[in-house]
Amino acid sequence: MHFTDYRQGTPLPDPPEGTDIVLEIDVQGATEIKGRFPDAELIFVDAPSPDEQARRLRERGDPPDKVRQRVEKGVAERDLGRRLGARVVVNDDLDRAVAELHQIIADARSRH
Repeated sequence: MHFTDYRQGTPLPDPPEGTDIVLEIDVQGATEIKGRFPDAELIFVDAPSPDEQARRLRERGDPPDKVRQRVEKGVAERDLGRRLGARVVVNDDLDRAVAELHQIIADARSRH
């Protein structure tokens, strides 16, 4: 699978029954996972805004052309994430975002 200018994929582990698996994947990978595991809980971690996303990418040293590509791709990813039924966590405050992730996981565990 292509992501901006490189290929990527996600290996699927074979965990023991009752074990949680957390995959850090893009929405294309999430589409594949949801197709294979319809009950998978999807969480889309989003930047507070495209401007903030661009700032963070520049701060980590990404070149301007990559920042532009990534921010543009983010628009489509947000839409696809919503269509997949992903829960959205906005990463505007780290402690709150982590707490929200923990709650989503706890809620998913209690349903299974």
